[in-house]
Amino acid sequence: MRGGPGRRTAAVAATAAVLVGMLATGCGGRASGKDHGAASATAQAYTDVHEIPESIAPDGTTVRIGSPQAKVVVHVYEDLRCPVCKEFETQGGGEGLRDLVLSGGVRVEYTLASFLDERLAGEGSQKAANALRAALDAGRFVEYHEMLFAHQPEESVDGYTDAFLLKTASEIEGLRSTRFDAAVHGMKYRDFVAASEKAFEASGVPGTPGMKVNGNFVGDQLKDQIFDRQTLPLVIALVGRQ
Repeated sequence: MRGGPGRRTAAVAATAAVLVGMLATGCGGRASGKDHGAASATAQAYTDVHEIPESIAPDGTTVRIGSPQAKVVVHVYEDLRCPVCKEFETQGGGEGLRDLVLSGGVRVEYTLASFLDERLAGEGSQKAANALRAALDAGRFVEYHEMLFAHQPEESVDGYTDAFLLKTASEIEGLRSTRFDAAVHGMKYRDFVAASEKAFEASGVPGTPGMKVNGNFVGDQLKDQIFDRQTLPLVIALVGRQ
């Protein structure tokens, strides 16, 4: 996740405020002054990625990134080996989503699938999900998640090896440690990985990347628009108020 210049930050904050307001008003209604104030109160921007809260939800599989008070919750379903997920994360959509998280008005939640290991053979998706869970313990999920997608191996290559995961982790300040390395080598979070795949299968999401906004699916008619940084907030607002 990368911060931008002041003008960009102000624009993102304004977009997030409008988005939260749209969700609060429902289908074209006008929010009361009290409701508007409540929505505005949640939109306290984070100035640095290290300030963004990271946690595991009570279900034990959902990774929460962003303000606990955010009224807009975007749930993203990804498999680390999925090239279309990489497209989402690296070509506009993912960056736009994380800008909204930085604004404080939106929280993103991730479910990490690993079905591509069975389809393509190997265990790269599982290893990457395990390593990301270990990064969450270190408070570096956001940065490591971005790093892994930016350097994603070819889908057909089982490239998320222990060596690869540790090498990329070395690029994240404060991530590598004896504890982290042991978690990667020993698949410490194997149960988390298996449970996350089951959660994906139970979600009803047909493939990755999949997205829900406040519990509502982003359907096929709008899915192409989540890859664009400019149209993503409009999709979130539209789907979130259904």
